[in-house]
Amino acid sequence: MLSSRIYLIPSILPLAVFFPSCLIAWNPPDAGTLLKKMEETYAGVKDYQANMEIRAYRKDGSYKTKRFLYTFQKPNRIRLDFESPYAGMIVVYPDREGKVVLRWFFTIHLAPDNSLLQDSSGQRIDQTGMGLLIEKMAESLTDHRRGPLEITEDEKEIRIRVVADDHFRKGVVTRYQFLIDKKLFLPVRVEELTTGGLLERTIVFRSLKMNIDVPDSFFQLNGS
Repeated sequence: MLSSRIYLIPSILPLAVFFPSCLIAWNPPDAGTLLKKMEETYAGVKDYQANMEIRAYRKDGSYKTKRFLYTFQKPNRIRLDFESPYAGMIVVYPDREGKVVLRWFFTIHLAPDNSLLQDSSGQRIDQTGMGLLIEKMAESLTDHRRGPLEITEDEKEIRIRVVADDHFRKGVVTRYQFLIDKKLFLPVRVEELTTGGLLERTIVFRSLKMNIDVPDSFFQLNGS
């Protein structure tokens, strides 16, 4: 069994604790160190690819699942190759005009804020990516935090639980759980719950691979 340690950080803790001047040892972990380490790791990533699964839950506990291969190249190139529910569909952002190319039996160009490109959280295709996720996590742990912060760790993972302003829904408060892989030192799972504890959405990055030299042509569909 993996050993486990739990640390609770009261909501009244001064903001200064979140931004230490340098990295410190893992005893105990603190939010500032975690954020700094993730930012440093991501700064060295030029592209990455992951098998992603997004589940949107209904109030009765049922859910809808999306699975796709997610490829990202800095600064803002995105490609989704869907496995389900739209097997074979490819979505690429941006095209020459800053729009999204969607190909599935036919090809269309859509504005990033088109409702077809948003999920139940209001998150858009151009608001996806590890960099923005880390930025949103930083907001959740500092200025947008609305309750106590809990950090737990074992040999492989670090879990952060916090109540904060929702990342994409204005005026909504969400209970977040972020899971950080200690080997990669990047977030690989996000859980979103209501303040009452009802699960609303999960996002999972599986088989995350970084700096795999994705060619520019991979983001250029013929005729797009």
